[in-house]
Amino acid sequence: LLARLPLKEDEVGDFHIVRRAINVKAKDNIYYDMTVALNLSEERERALLNIRKKVRPHSETELQIPPSKLTERPLVIGAGPAGLFAALTLAIAGARPIVIERGGSVDEREVAVNRFNTFGILDGECNIQFGEGGAGTFSDGKLKYGAPDEYKMFVLREFVAAGADEDICYSVGAHLGTDKLKTIVKKIREKIISLGGEFRFNTRFDRLVIKDGRAVGAVLVPKDDSPYELYSDKIILAIGHSARDTFRALRSAGIKMTPRPFGIGMRVEHPREYINELVYGKGFPRELGTSSYHLVTHLNSGRSVYSFCMCPGGSVVAAASEEDTVVVNGMSRHARDGKNANSALVVSVNPQDFDNDFTKAIAFQRKLESTAFDIGGKTYKAPVQTVDRFLAGKPGMNLKRVQPTYPVGVVDGDFDRLFPSFITENLRR
Repeated sequence: LLARLPLKEDEVGDFHIVRRAINVKAKDNIYYDMTVALNLSEERERALLNIRKKVRPHSETELQIPPSKLTERPLVIGAGPAGLFAALTLAIAGARPIVIERGGSVDEREVAVNRFNTFGILDGECNIQFGEGGAGTFSDGKLKYGAPDEYKMFVLREFVAAGADEDICYSVGAHLGTDKLKTIVKKIREKIISLGGEFRFNTRFDRLVIKDGRAVGAVLVPKDDSPYELYSDKIILAIGHSARDTFRALRSAGIKMTPRPFGIGMRVEHPREYINELVYGKGFPRELGTSSYHLVTHLNSGRSVYSFCMCPGGSVVAAASEEDTVVVNGMSRHARDGKNANSALVVSVNPQDFDNDFTKAIAFQRKLESTAFDIGGKTYKAPVQTVDRFLAGKPGMNLKRVQPTYPVGVVDGDFDRLFPSFITENLRR
């Protein structure tokens, strides 16, 4: 850096990396694109601004959280990422939030997930979707946040304070890893509690208490106990995308909801080293770590097909949250050193496909999930079709270099039986 700028080492005070991304456009010349913030005298700063186009002023602001003026303790429904950071912000403000989570703590979830993976016994309230940290706890923990601002930096610094690597504050494509996330979310919970917050695990939000057209509380149903009402005039719903019974309850209470686009498709597994060589080239420097990718194609059909939640060196996980359904997701550990890589490959679907009725969209999802369960032999095994056979319209597997990592087991699949034709046709294209 000093070689490229008219600066002497003693003219630079402290400095830090603002952004770092790997540039792999040329396999024989892989390097980091970096933005670095330097602390200079006003005189040197003015001189650099005049002679270098890529030099510009840089400033950072800390998020200021004012003291709470709430008269009642707020309720936060859901302990996923949104709920945890809503509760943390409220706790820092002195509002003493109460967090309601239908699933268990991280430790309880790990027991439930291992039981499902080993014996095929699903807990519909505590699983990969439901519980402390949300679906992200048993995922790669990728952090996609665009240009940093004080809000995003607040979140990233809290992750670091809870045990994440410091480079998440500047690395494009940074991730936490499932093994680290288990500890990170617990430490965030402990901080919330230390600031006066409270957690009620294994407690399902049933419905809102409505009075004179306003929400004044919630009906809660603890596991193995009687329902009760908890009153507050401030309620944050951070319920994620899998709490379908909650959506129904909200709709019956007259809460307005807007359907959103989503994606439907499959998980694709490849050898990790195969992806590394495609992205970095053969003989790549090992310090680059495990490679990621993102692909998108816009088709003449008007739909997009794109990769999502790519898990380098990861595995496919059993992510069902309702009985007699098969759902898959992906995860990576912090080291990303698994034999395979995987990503979702999905086709975009829009609210217009379901007459802008989210209940029809949920019915569509459920039909796919239950059909996958049936194809899998009704044992939570996942149907698998190798890419060559899928492209040729032939069911089943032709396994060679890749062995599926889905933990409950796999069976020969036929995605033309599973998906409607507009999904399979676009995936093949």
